[in-house]
Amino acid sequence: MNAQFETIAKENLSQLVFPKTEVLQNEVAIKQRFSDLNRALSLGNLEHSKIKIYFEDDQSLKVVETTVWGLTDQRVILKQGNVIPINRIFKSV
Repeated sequence: MNAQFETIAKENLSQLVFPKTEVLQNEVAIKQRFSDLNRALSLGNLEHSKIKIYFEDDQSLKVVETTVWGLTDQRVILKQGNVIPINRIFKSV
């Protein structure tokens, strides 16, 4: 999955523009994504482990390696208040 995704620094996330549309079309994949993000939240809070989040902004496919600090029903909250809308995330590992 990594080959077509451009790596971006977490400090540059605030400069991105995110459309409101969902990137996943499969309901099972959407549920799995939320489950994976909850796991990433636990890893971030308990072990300060970094994960890779694969997502799409209004320009291209991107990947960021970061620690998840919080999770709402619509956003992933990262360090320094940076956020990624959940509906724009393909996968987190």
